[in-house]
Amino acid sequence: MSLFVFLFVPLIVFVAVVMPTWIIFHYVTKWKRMRMVDAGGDSVVVDQKEIRQLRETAHKLNDRILILESILDAESPNWRNQ
Repeated sequence: MSLFVFLFVPLIVFVAVVMPTWIIFHYVTKWKRMRMVDAGGDSVVVDQKEIRQLRETAHKLNDRILILESILDAESPNWRNQ
């Protein structure tokens, strides 16, 4: 009987407390995502901070490419024709 109680009580607690909470949070998250998509039409809503970070990353990558091209121009002037 002890083993039965040991397994049955946590199962009841899980089914009565954890599962409903889990399901509620799952669907609240889904509804928020749907609202965000509806706000932007068919497009995905992106945070302005994320856009700013992506723009900064793009500028850094562009600077790196320019530096690499200048190094290649100095070491091998005909690399663009290859």
